[in-house]
Amino acid sequence: MTLKRRLVMILAVALLAGGLYGTGRLGILVQRDDEEAEVEEDTLFGHRDTLYLWYTDEALTDYLNSVVVSYSEYQDDVRVVPVYTSGLEYLETINQASLQTEEVPDLYIVSNDSLEKAYLAGLASEVRMPQGALPMEQILPETAVRAVTYRDKQMAYPFYFETSCFLYNKTYLEDWARAQLEAQRDLEIAEESQEQADNGEVEENASGEELAADISDEAVAAKIEETLPHTIDDILAFADVYDAPEQVEAVFKWDVSDIFYNYFIVGNYIDVGGASGDRSDSIHIYNEEAIRCLRVYQDLNQFFSIDTKEISYDGVLQDFMDGKIVYTVATSDALSRIEKAREEGEFAYEYGMSMLPDVSEQLRSSSLSVTQCVAVNGYSTQKEMANDFAVYLTQYATADLYTRTGKLPVYAGGTTYDNPNAAAFLEEYANSVPMPKMLETSNFWVQLEIAFAKIWTGDDANDSLKALSEQIMSQILGEAYTEEYIDLPEPVEEEEETVEAEGSAAEDGGDE
Repeated sequence: MTLKRRLVMILAVALLAGGLYGTGRLGILVQRDDEEAEVEEDTLFGHRDTLYLWYTDEALTDYLNSVVVSYSEYQDDVRVVPVYTSGLEYLETINQASLQTEEVPDLYIVSNDSLEKAYLAGLASEVRMPQGALPMEQILPETAVRAVTYRDKQMAYPFYFETSCFLYNKTYLEDWARAQLEAQRDLEIAEESQEQADNGEVEENASGEELAADISDEAVAAKIEETLPHTIDDILAFADVYDAPEQVEAVFKWDVSDIFYNYFIVGNYIDVGGASGDRSDSIHIYNEEAIRCLRVYQDLNQFFSIDTKEISYDGVLQDFMDGKIVYTVATSDALSRIEKAREEGEFAYEYGMSMLPDVSEQLRSSSLSVTQCVAVNGYSTQKEMANDFAVYLTQYATADLYTRTGKLPVYAGGTTYDNPNAAAFLEEYANSVPMPKMLETSNFWVQLEIAFAKIWTGDDANDSLKALSEQIMSQILGEAYTEEYIDLPEPVEEEEETVEAEGSAAEDGGDE
């Protein structure tokens, strides 16, 4: 590409960033001096095919503008125009633009749960991988492929994702781990000294500083890894023995009012739409494992009293950054927010991310995930070019997506996941459940959130889950539906078992 053409492209991107180009016909904010702008546009780009890329997240603006510049160097006979628009009635606006304007949105960024709606409206076409591009199954997590699959066809390109992960105060765990190792070391030294004294041996003891030096950073790191909870029971066990600093108000606290942070509790045992979330004949909500999981969830209110009416995610994350919480559940925005607070001197700790713990040794967990993807409009007359750019955007241009936007790319190329905290999110995403696509179950999340809130405050988990399943199945079938009641006895409290065992032992002793 000549220097002149490079300068022309840079000028065009600058004009786009300044809002001088746009559709202007569907309520999108644009500024265009009609005749002069059209003449200038024809002069600059008349020889090039044009693709319109629509998106709703303003945080992507600068990033997308840089991508279209780099794409023009790779494909200099195509220009891509990013068009920012409101997310309100997004697909309806795209449909209107497709039918009523010349500047048809050729491709657009959309969440995976909207793909059925997009497909039924003719706004999503099956992906056509360009020649030489590797199939998604070979380079992306299975979760991503399932997220964009509808009726056994891949209907979009996975771009970036959101899920929840386990956030912990690493400084607190380091202090606790070192104290535990020092106590263990001191005990071993005391036992050894006593043994030597009993044998009549005398050795000069090392100084306190020398003893402290014996605890290596590697040993502390290993102890932290051992301490990180693998199950909710591990969290409770740690809370029982943890000597918390004065400022700590809770060992574990999370937003129990939001289903996105609660879903991991039941995610492994609730099926809404099958693997790809698109099958109305695969709805399995009411089952024994899910009931057991919800009972564990309800019991947590006894240990971590959290008011669902007072709690919020922003409040919880702020408490974590203030050092008031050891463990919490967070989405990926926590990474950038914590780093910003650190830069501003408002976060004085080290932190870490890991996968969410299982419910118990027997009951596994799975978080919920949403995948933002790039769909090619079924009304586009330039599908081949649109598919080519979609692959470029979602695979070849994601190296600095996270650093520039805070979005975690589905494609793991580049250095993003050299960061272990970001890598924890990718690992959790691979284990997550994609948001289903079915229109018939669009209210499921609201109803499940309501059920969680009621169970947290004391409603019976069995009855609540049964009622939820019957409601959703009635919507799917179009007629009343009744689940067969699962007779699952309440678990016997451990304390009651201990009392019974002690009573039995006492009776045995009396007989003797």
